[in-house]
Amino acid sequence: MNCFYHPDHPAVGLCKHCQRGLCADCAAVVDDVLACVGRHEDEVRMSEQLTARNLFQSKRVSASYLRNAIFYGLVGVLFAGFGWMQYRFLGLQAVFFILIGLFLLYASIANYLEGRKHK
Repeated sequence: MNCFYHPDHPAVGLCKHCQRGLCADCAAVVDDVLACVGRHEDEVRMSEQLTARNLFQSKRVSASYLRNAIFYGLVGVLFAGFGWMQYRFLGLQAVFFILIGLFLLYASIANYLEGRKHK
């Protein structure tokens, strides 16, 4: 592959913004990636900053899902356990507590699995 701006020079890499081949004279290194010198340096810098922020946010989202999973699991166990222990006294109301507990345990598992996607 040859340089887009100097067809007689071999390309050393691609611009991250426009994906054009660049020779050593046309390439600028911005945050460890290549950009067209004087043309796309600002765009590549902003793109790299956005990528870094997204990675940081992804880790925060993962932690939030884990906290939710723990909370839902504990409350689900409490509801299901209360319903189970009070079944003979409350009857159908106890079944309602058990169902709420099971739903919260399902939500706990769903949050845990969703949080693992964001690691």
